[in-house]
Amino acid sequence: MKEVWDQWDDETKQLFYCEYGDLPYLLNVKVDKHLFRALAQYWNPAYSYFTFGKVDLVPTVEEYTTLLRCPMMQTEKAYSKAINVSTFLKRLMSIIGMSEQWVAAQIKQKGDSKCILWKSLRDLILAHLDTRKRVDVFSLSIYGLVIFYKELGHIDDAVSDLFDWLEKMVKPVPIILVEMFRYLSAYQRVDKGRFIGCAQFSLAWFYSHFWKVENVSYRVFSEDYSPLKEFVATPRRDNISEKNWMAILQSLQDEDVEWRAHWMILDEILYRYGDFDWVPLLGIWGAVGYSPLLVLRQYRSMQFISVPQGLAQCEFAYKCDNYKKKVREILKA
Repeated sequence: MKEVWDQWDDETKQLFYCEYGDLPYLLNVKVDKHLFRALAQYWNPAYSYFTFGKVDLVPTVEEYTTLLRCPMMQTEKAYSKAINVSTFLKRLMSIIGMSEQWVAAQIKQKGDSKCILWKSLRDLILAHLDTRKRVDVFSLSIYGLVIFYKELGHIDDAVSDLFDWLEKMVKPVPIILVEMFRYLSAYQRVDKGRFIGCAQFSLAWFYSHFWKVENVSYRVFSEDYSPLKEFVATPRRDNISEKNWMAILQSLQDEDVEWRAHWMILDEILYRYGDFDWVPLLGIWGAVGYSPLLVLRQYRSMQFISVPQGLAQCEFAYKCDNYKKKVREILKA
């Protein structure tokens, strides 16, 4: 994918940044598997946050929105898989701009879901005469192969469903958080599995809180400042073992933490939704409950003990019984 991006001229790249934010920087993030596996060990599935020794932290909607840096997707519209009825074929035709016959020939069955091969999309991106369509298809590919990676070289049907909603200005950040939280909770239960939810985003978030930043550059206040770009450009050690990372994380103290990421300048936070004392989030494969009130120190606010009743029960997969009913209840709250 990086080779395709590198072939584009500045005008095409700028169009992508304007429409879809800083996603391409994720292509340059090297995933430290030792660190990520260590992080997963400290996930608290009951409250949907990390507990490192005496430190509680969670990736927030506001932080991921700042990392993504996409001005076109700042609305508060909610994604809902349950009410979308268009088929995979129709969605791909709309996104790709090709005939029904061509698209149908590219769709494959992989396990229990349909998908399209990256090779088919790559060839299309390189040959498509419509610049906007090339940008759209490349964005779909990043979401399918980097952020919601499920099968090597395949973009899952569910990703096209999300992409269909992006055109309606639905913010993708909550969906990214959902699949990350669901994976981490599943990892706690089975201690294995492929990560779905963008490890690159997770590592950028982690390093933004650890360790303390003594001097913050004035550049963070510039409209052109990109946290992901800075993260990619900053060299880091990648030879620390999982065992050593576990020891480092377990020994963390308050004074080690940059509670509010140095690039976070937003003041408003989403801390509850409707009748809930927390925020239910809907993803492309399931839903989770999320409670920023448990980590108010990340917003430089005074922390208090909050016990969100029913938070854990808000987690469910779209394959479970009555999931559509649960989704409707959330949307009506």
